[in-house]
This record gives sequence, C-alpha cells and structure tokens, in this order.
Amino acid sequence: MDIPDAVLEKNAADSFVMFGSSDTADVRYITGFTTADQIVYIRKRGERGVIIVSQMELSRALAEADCAVMTRAEAGLLDILKTEKDRWKALAAMIAGLSGSAVLVPAWFPVILARELERYGSVVVDRGTIEEMRAKKTQREIEYIKKVQAVTESAMDRAITLIRNSKARDGVLYLENSPLTSENVRAAIHAALLESGCIPSDTIVSCGSESGIPHARGSGPLREDEPIVIDIFPRDEYTGYYSDMSRTVCKGEPSRKIMEMYAAVLEAQTLASHTIRAGVTGADVHQAVVDLFSEKGYPTGKTGFVHNLGHGVGLDVHERPSVGPGGGELSVGNVITNEPGLYFPDLGGIRLEDIGAVTRTGFDCFTHFPKELIL
Repeated sequence: MDIPDAVLEKNAADSFVMFGSSDTADVRYITGFTTADQIVYIRKRGERGVIIVSQMELSRALAEADCAVMTRAEAGLLDILKTEKDRWKALAAMIAGLSGSAVLVPAWFPVILARELERYGSVVVDRGTIEEMRAKKTQREIEYIKKVQAVTESAMDRAITLIRNSKARDGVLYLENSPLTSENVRAAIHAALLESGCIPSDTIVSCGSESGIPHARGSGPLREDEPIVIDIFPRDEYTGYYSDMSRTVCKGEPSRKIMEMYAAVLEAQTLASHTIRAGVTGADVHQAVVDLFSEKGYPTGKTGFVHNLGHGVGLDVHERPSVGPGGGELSVGNVITNEPGLYFPDLGGIRLEDIGAVTRTGFDCFTHFPKELIL
C-alpha cells in the first residue's frame, strides 16, 4: 500500500516520509510490517516505498513487509553517525539523502525531526491521506474485524453469564460467598480475550451511577436492579485490528425510567441501522437519533445523548469516518459502530453498540449478540 503519486504532486513533494513503530496505525497499514522499533519509511514519487530497519530486523522485514527494505547501514546512517553524534540530525541527513528536497509528512511526525529536515528543503504536513485510505476497508480487513468481533462476543457471553448466575444479598450481587465486582467481571472478559489471541484494554464494566458516565471503567460490587454497562474493544494480537461492542444488562428489576431509556436506545439503534448506507452523511445518521431522542423527551448535550452515534474501527479503535455532527459522506467499505446511549448521573446509563460495514444499500452488521436488559 502506497501514498498515491497524485498526493505528492498536489503537495509539490518529492517524497512521503514517516518515522515510527507499527504501534502507529498509519505505519502498520502502509508497510504491513510489525515492529516495536522505530523505522523510517520513504516513498519517492514514481517509486516503490521502502522501510529502513536495523540489521536485526532485516530477514523478517524482507519476508513480511509490503514494501522494499533497506538496512540502516545501506541507507548510510552508520557512516553519518561517525561524524554526527546528534541522533535527530543524523536521521535527517539520512532521510534527506534518500528523499529529495521536498518531503510530505503525517501530522504525527516528530516535530524535532521535521525541523532538522527543513535544513535540507521544505517539509509539508499531510492532511490525513492515510487515515482516509484506512477508512475504506478491503474484504480481507473486514474478515479480520469479523474475527475479532466473534471473540468479543464470546467474552461478552462469559461476562453476562457471571452476572446471570449471581444471587442478590442486601442489594449486592454475589457469586457463591463473594461479592461479584466490576473487577471480577473485567478479569473474566480479559481472560476470554487473551485465550483467543486478543489484547484487552480499558474494558468497561460500570454499574448504577457509574454507568451514567460513558467511559467510567467501573469498580466495586455490582448491584441488584441497577444497569450494568459492558463495553469491550479488543485488538487482535496478530492482525492488529480492533472490534467494539457494548451491552447493558440488569440483574433484577430495573426502574421504569431505566426500562424506558433502554427501549428508547434500542429504537434509536434500529433507526440508525436502517438509515446507514453509502452516500448518507454521518451527520445525518447522528441527527436522526438526536431527533428521535428529542421526541421522547431525552436531551442531547451534557446529559442524555452525550456522544457521537458512532466511529470508524480498524487498526485504531477510534478512526475515520465519524458518525457524529461533523461526519461526512459514508462510503462502501467503511466499518463503523452504531452505539446510541443515554446517560443521567442520578439514574445511570444505557448503551447498545454494534459494529458493521457500510454497503451501497445499507449496514452489514457483524454483531450477532442478543440484546436483553433483564437477566
């Protein structure tokens, strides 16, 4: 995968340059190579992109990378370091010798390296070309995300089974003789994910008033009759792709207000799934949900519906496109979440989140896990 020549021409650039590890999604996407080391990527106009790696990584890079490969010695860095001891100056000299006098760099490019490169010519900041490329998934990428989603659903099932099997004592949920806590459920989710080759991060299991804070991770004993929001967004350790899903459940009898909120969120999610298709803007889909909530008496802003309806998912858990007030036109191949929610600190919160692909005629939902509030 390479930056198109047209982008370089538009920006009057000789080359596109990146410097970082594959923890940066743009680097992994363009190079196809995974490494914790920082590498240089250079794509000269009219030529194939090349990564510059250490000698240690050469054999693996030659086998795995989707671009040409060069060692630091071959790129001249070791010779440069004989006279230039400043790391950033040396890197800039190496890059300038390979890239030409006008380079295009991503917005996250190190400022210090950009300043050193300016000694050799012009440095122009790219406005999200790779992010736009990443937003349209190939069928292979879609299959990667579907695989992670299947694992996510297994982990969600393990979590909800624990809650379902719990018993209430004085308003607190117990498993056998111990309180069932957010931490217990989160640990069970993480174990399920790790067993299937996925890496968990910041999983949410929040109950009661904590569920009224959208990204509160949750802590302490889970309680009877109160909403429990579970939000799982793991990354596949091998492919690097994420999925994302949420469910809200309650062990016992939720209040009438909570049941009404749940019904409204479920209706909003159904409306959105019927509205999503290529050519519709993310802003329009979001606004349809805002309007539905307004008709039912729920505000949008500081309480009620407080976040975007959805977001893109891929090598980052939050990426383009936006399904929110500023969201542009949706395209075939976008993989997005559909996650309406309502949040009130005094009552708690409700969130339901599915993931799927935008198609020419609709929304191909990858999430098949049931939606049931009362366990």
